[in-house]
Amino acid sequence: MILHLAASAAMLSILVTAGYADPARWRREGWKTDFSRVTTPLLKEIVDGGPPRDGIPAIDRPIFKRASEVEDLGDREPVIVFPLGPDARAYPLRVLTWHEIVNDVVGGAQVAVTYCPLCSASIVFDRRLEGRVLDFGTSGKLRHSDLVMYDRQTESWWQQFTGEAIVGALAGKTLKALPSRIEPFREFRAGHADGLVLVPNDPKSRRYGGNPYIGYDTGDQPHLFRGELPEGLPAMARVVVAQGPEGRVSVAMSHLAERRQLTHGGLTFTWKVGTASALDRSEIRAGREVGSVDVVDAAGKPVVQDVTFAFALHAFDPRAVVLTEKGLVRLSDGKPAD
Repeated sequence: MILHLAASAAMLSILVTAGYADPARWRREGWKTDFSRVTTPLLKEIVDGGPPRDGIPAIDRPIFKRASEVEDLGDREPVIVFPLGPDARAYPLRVLTWHEIVNDVVGGAQVAVTYCPLCSASIVFDRRLEGRVLDFGTSGKLRHSDLVMYDRQTESWWQQFTGEAIVGALAGKTLKALPSRIEPFREFRAGHADGLVLVPNDPKSRRYGGNPYIGYDTGDQPHLFRGELPEGLPAMARVVVAQGPEGRVSVAMSHLAERRQLTHGGLTFTWKVGTASALDRSEIRAGREVGSVDVVDAAGKPVVQDVTFAFALHAFDPRAVVLTEKGLVRLSDGKPAD
């Protein structure tokens, strides 16, 4: 549902007074976004993340090196791998932590490789939408501790976790997510010695390899989060979320790590040792072990998958059910699911 707030100035005034929105301030920041179009009355959930628009700069002209030529990446450092095939590219989190979005062209496909450290979500999107190609940047805003992106063509605001435009001319539209996964650089290099690895355009411009979120994923609370926390799992517990044949399927990382492999919802989940957390120590390469995950369908084909925190899954899907050591659990109340 899209609400046309401009149709009622009185309605917009009520929403602003109640703390639902501050479009006047956003316009003063220079936004040309159509704030009369929102998917739900959710503007009150959007908060300033700290940096201004493009304060965390997206990468528009990515530079790559062959995996065999890269020397500064630790073996256990996590990289986003896309596509999942012989011509894969690796996008290290040591770079994405400081940029969050890479607008790229891979095999002729226009894609956005995205990473939100605060909810540990790494998702690749097709940038094509209804005959046009969109370019994405960081808005400086957060919703449920998740990156709010914007497209430069219409300045609509997009939720990174869902790929949905939530504010602006394109509100209600959704980007197509593409299969990708996180794996350690060692594994990528072993399978793709000539594969391309994203490197910084200017290695001295950021503390690449460093983690500005020290100890974040062992804390109790997400940063800048407004909303109810999940029941049945700690807020910062990692959850594998994948697209199954009948919808979203979720498995607690701790349960999968214990089992190493399991089948659930028509999908096979496999956990492997050897990947460092990007949100633990001051240097990513020294992060504690969190492992990596591969999810395939019944035919062995990779599916859209993500490893995120339980609080983020609950925030964007209050009806979410997760397979845990205790069976299926509803995050809304922590009770067993039917």
